[in-house]
Parts: sequence; structure tokens; C-alpha cells
Amino acid sequence: MDTQNITIVDENGNETLCEILFTFESEELKKSYVIYYPVGSEDEDGNVEIFASSYDPNAGNEGSLDAIETDAEWDMIEEMIAAFDNDEEQ
Repeated sequence: MDTQNITIVDENGNETLCEILFTFESEELKKSYVIYYPVGSEDEDGNVEIFASSYDPNAGNEGSLDAIETDAEWDMIEEMIAAFDNDEEQ
């Protein structure tokens, strides 16, 4: 698998390098999503805290990440992460 990274900049201007686990699009919501985690954040068991954002690759010169807005979006994201985990275990 090719590793893809993004740099997340918080409201204080702090940058965090993150590895992208996967991206997907929702036809129903007409949005794109990215699932990622901070590089080097693995615990002693290799577990990471996963983050999700919607994104617009055409916004600005580098695209933009936006917060997940609804419970329906979170439900869909959780289903996608579970499917990803199942695929990785096989």
C-alpha cells in the first residue's frame, strides 16, 4: 500500500503530519471523506486514534478539510471504518 500523508493545521497554526488510511465518496450526501491518523501516534499495541473529515479537493490551492456535521455522516463513516478493518484483517 502506498503511504499518503496530509498535514493538518489546527486553529493555533500547529501542524500535524497524518497518514491517510483511506478516502471515499458518498453519492447520497454528495461529499468526499478522508480517514486519517497522526503519524507516530501509535500506542504500545500499535493502535491509533482515527480521525475523519469531509473534504473538498477543489477549495483553495490545497483543498480543505471540514468537520463532520451530522450523526448520519458519523454512522456512515463508522460503517466504512468497520468495513476497512474487516478487509485489513483478511
